[in-house]
Amino acid sequence: MSHSRSHAGSSLSAHRRRQELADAADGRVADVLVVGLGATGAGAALDAAARGLDVVAVDAHDLAFGTSRWSSKLIHGGLRYLASAQFDVAHESAVERGVLLTRTAPHLVAAQPFVLPLTPLVSKAQTSLAWAGFRAGDMLRLAARTPRQVLPGPRRLTATEARHLAPSVRAAGLRGGLLSWDGKVTDDARLVTALARTAAAHGARVLTRVRVLELTGTGARIRDELTGEEGEIRARAVINAAGVWAGGLVEGIRIRPSRGTHLVLRSERLGTLPAGLHIPIPGETNRFVLVLPQGDGRVYVGLTDEPVEGGIPDVPEVPETDIGFLLDVLGSVLDTPVAREEVVGAFAGLRPLLDTSAPDGPDGAPARTSDISRRHAVLTSPDGVTTIVGGKLTTYRRMAQDAVDAATAARGLPAAPSPTAALPLVGAAAPARLRALSAPRHLVRRYGIEAEAVHALAAHDPALAEPVLPGHPVTRAELLWAVLHEGALDESDLLDRRTRIGLVPEDRAEVLPVAREVLAEAAAVQA
Repeated sequence: MSHSRSHAGSSLSAHRRRQELADAADGRVADVLVVGLGATGAGAALDAAARGLDVVAVDAHDLAFGTSRWSSKLIHGGLRYLASAQFDVAHESAVERGVLLTRTAPHLVAAQPFVLPLTPLVSKAQTSLAWAGFRAGDMLRLAARTPRQVLPGPRRLTATEARHLAPSVRAAGLRGGLLSWDGKVTDDARLVTALARTAAAHGARVLTRVRVLELTGTGARIRDELTGEEGEIRARAVINAAGVWAGGLVEGIRIRPSRGTHLVLRSERLGTLPAGLHIPIPGETNRFVLVLPQGDGRVYVGLTDEPVEGGIPDVPEVPETDIGFLLDVLGSVLDTPVAREEVVGAFAGLRPLLDTSAPDGPDGAPARTSDISRRHAVLTSPDGVTTIVGGKLTTYRRMAQDAVDAATAARGLPAAPSPTAALPLVGAAAPARLRALSAPRHLVRRYGIEAEAVHALAAHDPALAEPVLPGHPVTRAELLWAVLHEGALDESDLLDRRTRIGLVPEDRAEVLPVAREVLAEAAAVQA
């Protein structure tokens, strides 16, 4: 059966959720059950559905509720893995970056320039090492067959050029800079939303607020978190893509989470930033703090890589030590250091690194999580649950493909080869077509070819064209679209995941009444 990928066929809504949850729990056996709707889980749902399998995908919370909304928004080419001789991971990253840039999500993923300012703190040896790394990264691009016009090569900058691209960097002692390029996604949570909707367009039942209470190789006992009702979903193959929570569903899976923290600053604090920044961490040879302009009046500064002990929280806390560390490194290159009170928000994500029982350090301390491989692993439990862990946002598609391959093989389920390397996500189109759209550019960057449909909502009601927050591009129409077509069920879905307004608590509080009004309006439309 073929499924249209128009926004009608891919629309997620409260009404569709109710219908499909009842359908999934009516005793029939699906081909594949996917648990977890981050990038990997939504990717696995799409991969299986695109192969013609009958798919149910559930999450206890919302799309991109966990790690997938807390990334640096970078689609890495794998450069850092070369330094630790993880050549297969580096190549895989570069290949998957190229897939996103050129085929599956060119509306959401684009080339991002970065400047490494050559300040007095960066030695000649560090400069040579970084330049060699950027040249090696360009060889990865070439090996992955990503065109130069999509991802330009690195080059050296004069001090004047470096200051032009990074005007807030201290001029005193600046020797120049190194310019490099990588991929950047407009919004990681939007990428997950596009994956989930594309899966839905291929017939997958995508169900948020459905908590798995017990998982086996033949299905799950579940609870609808909106009604409290319990039920069962039966399936021939089961994929556990719950990320840092995967070990809570299947025995024997040990995760060693690593916390990555980012700060949120107002854009005006650092001035116009045509490029991001790589700031070397003092005393480290291959780690940088990144300054990441977002194009929405905000800049992110990250990230840390700290081991996390104890229980896994739903939303990780940001410790003051992380904030202080990032401000110190950032201040090492700025004319005027950023004060603590100028940090308007902060967020932390937990990377689901597989604990392969790496030996502790010489002093008995745990091995650094930055040293643990980012290679993903597919593990099948004795009762047949396939768990996918490790990896990173960039390689979600390959992880999903490997998980579906393993799950179908383990259960003897016939499955066609994965088509997802050439399958455009909802909203995707060639750059020329995107440029020709008659919609505001900020909508095109977030919705691709659906930007015109989002913009058209305001044609019926001009109030919908108004930004919901001064200085921030998100409009009331985008909130309404999120409820009608993107499965947003409450204020948090709207402010924290379909848009990222909630990353600044002050902004979130200001827009909360508007979000409630839009939910009420949408309920009236859908009634």
